Amino acid sequence: MNEPPSPRANPALVGQDAPARALRDAALGGRPHHAWLLSGPMGVGKATLAWRFSRWLLADRPEAPPGEVPLFVPPGHPVFSRVAAGSHADVRLLAAAVAEGKKKVQIGVEEARALPRFLAMTPAEGGWRVVILDDADRLHPAAANAILKTLEEPPPRTVLMLLSDAPARLLPTVRSRCRSLALRPLAEESVRGIVAGWWPSMPAEEAAQLAAISRGSPGRALLMAAGDGLALAREVEAVLRALPRPDAREMHAVAERIASKRDGSALLGFVELLRDAIAAGLREAARGGPAPPWLAAHPPEAWAATWGELGRVVDRTELLNLDRKQTVLGALRGLGNDPRL
Repeated sequence: MNEPPSPRANPALVGQDAPARALRDAALGGRPHHAWLLSGPMGVGKATLAWRFSRWLLADRPEAPPGEVPLFVPPGHPVFSRVAAGSHADVRLLAAAVAEGKKKVQIGVEEARALPRFLAMTPAEGGWRVVILDDADRLHPAAANAILKTLEEPPPRTVLMLLSDAPARLLPTVRSRCRSLALRPLAEESVRGIVAGWWPSMPAEEAAQLAAISRGSPGRALLMAAGDGLALAREVEAVLRALPRPDAREMHAVAERIASKRDGSALLGFVELLRDAIAAGLREAARGGPAPPWLAAHPPEAWAATWGELGRVVDRTELLNLDRKQTVLGALRGLGNDPRL
């Protein structure tokens, strides 16, 4: 299976032409805004767009060829190569780093305090400087406060790009200093085309299934493919079919299989797919359509509470280093009525 390019090295931007045009038009309008908050679901192209915009600014804002998405810089351009390699001196990434296979829950204060030192230096190439804050909603409150002065009084020819799946978690003082730009999920057909381009050897039926469970997010399709997403989708379907009294031994086996993935990706994928199924069932019932039989196991308000708690369970498990098998069993216990789980 081919690995898709990282956002900093990805020359393609699919389905986000309008946000790209908005950034281009603002930058060419005379007084470009110094801070942008790119929001939207995980994996819809926020980082790809931020790096694309960065390359375009650093390459002195070239005009895109006819038919190309705005902010285009050809892969053979020297700026493209240096940004992709992480060697361009005028662009800085601040993100929740990965250490020992686990993603840090927060971006620390020291990392945020390094930004003013970077921006105090003269641009190495005499042009723009760009700071990309990925996972901006994971900024420690003290780290967010540390970047406020930069947001309030940025140096000339400096742009900060804040990327967030959950912008409501950002401090209001941070949000208010940024111009917001929302990215939307892609059409399922577009995701299917991207998946087929990434993995041409994948059977068309599997590519279609991945696109269907991706919620319009190519990045989510990638994670699902790498984390056995189709198998996890089958696990979720089996668990829900067994309600309201699932077989305890089988549920323990499900929990064991999910917990066996050491990097936590199976837990994340399983919980996200479970939440998707619950949300879809509740929507169908609210519209008066044929609700899935398992929905009768609990009243709608109980399902809504379960959906919300599942949204917090993964972060809590990773933050406190909890046992993943027990986390899954706790989630399954909340779904059914079997005290043996």
